[in-house]
Amino acid sequence: MPIKTIKDLDLKNKKLLIRVDFNVPLNKATGEISDDTRITAALPTIEYAIKHGAKVILFSHLGRVETEADKAKASLKVVAIRLSHLINQEVIFVPYTRGPELEAAINNLKSGEVLMFENTRFEDIDGKKESKNNSELGAYWASLGDLFVNDAFGTAHRAHASNVGISKNIKETAAGFLLEKEIKFIGETLEKPARPFVAILGGAKVSDKIEVIKNLLKIADKVLIGGGMAFTFLKAMGYDVGKSLLEADKVDLAKELLLLGEGKVELGFDCITAPTFADVKGTVHLFNSIPCDEMGLDIGPKTLSHFESIIKNAKTIVWNGPMGVFEFTNFEVGTKGVASAIAKNKNAISIIGGGDSAAAIAKFGLENEVTHISTGGGASLEYLEGKILPGVQIIDQK
Repeated sequence: MPIKTIKDLDLKNKKLLIRVDFNVPLNKATGEISDDTRITAALPTIEYAIKHGAKVILFSHLGRVETEADKAKASLKVVAIRLSHLINQEVIFVPYTRGPELEAAINNLKSGEVLMFENTRFEDIDGKKESKNNSELGAYWASLGDLFVNDAFGTAHRAHASNVGISKNIKETAAGFLLEKEIKFIGETLEKPARPFVAILGGAKVSDKIEVIKNLLKIADKVLIGGGMAFTFLKAMGYDVGKSLLEADKVDLAKELLLLGEGKVELGFDCITAPTFADVKGTVHLFNSIPCDEMGLDIGPKTLSHFESIIKNAKTIVWNGPMGVFEFTNFEVGTKGVASAIAKNKNAISIIGGGDSAAAIAKFGLENEVTHISTGGGASLEYLEGKILPGVQIIDQK
């Protein structure tokens, strides 16, 4: 069944609650926003609501708030100021999460106006009411509006008062454009991928991606593995990995995954190593000749060439996790090469699964060359694991 989106709602003169993901990085020294990607990603939903006469009420979390002292560095006021510049109209900011001032400000809203209330996690100081989906808080926030739109994919894997709690207490819940896009690209692609379907997994630890690997081995045609996690697999295959990152307690699991994905798992042939974790010039070694006193920090040229040839023929590509320490110029080649290969394949649907992969795509200036970059790190991973996400499950069916 198709889900309801904001386009299915009658917004005129309605108090529209929109849960956005404005959990933006702040400069520790100045408190200013260092990257407003998450704000700009929500603009289509916000601007649609304004255009269609809604009284727009925005709310989000920002960081972790566990003590009164945390509040000073976690106010959404700085986000409200940035958003007002982006939409070219005032965003009324209310520095409360509940109470008469907030209620009065909402009741005084006119059609097309925008209000933002304070960080939902301010409610976590007394018993984690937001994070533990306190029923009274969810009902209270629902009472502030007529309709609810969830557009926060970044928190869709969590049942919080600001998503699940509100939806249980309000007449209609729909997806914003950002959430709709994530559901379409990740959800639908995993259900019916065009083939060959190639999954590329990297990052530091196998333990972070166990369920993702298991799920993708069931549905992908090839699973390419790079990054630090590759060395646990290489150890499982009997190679000596030197000082490379190794999860010794996951070697047996890696053996099981290799058996499960027989013929599907591709680790390549070589890696680039260095004696220390630093941006120094590395040396290329085949997997059977990794020096005992060095660590692998990137995939090697033969592995990259092999991965490129597989990516070139794919019709669906999902990428989550870098191939090496791409923050170091000397060890960015593998990640950059994989990113470029994905960008060059215009016949494939290419999905970049948030986090470090999204950062890599941006670093190499390829963000406009792929089909979809996910906005949720943890949510993307759980979606790739095949889990049902609470923040997606709450959306009404058409």
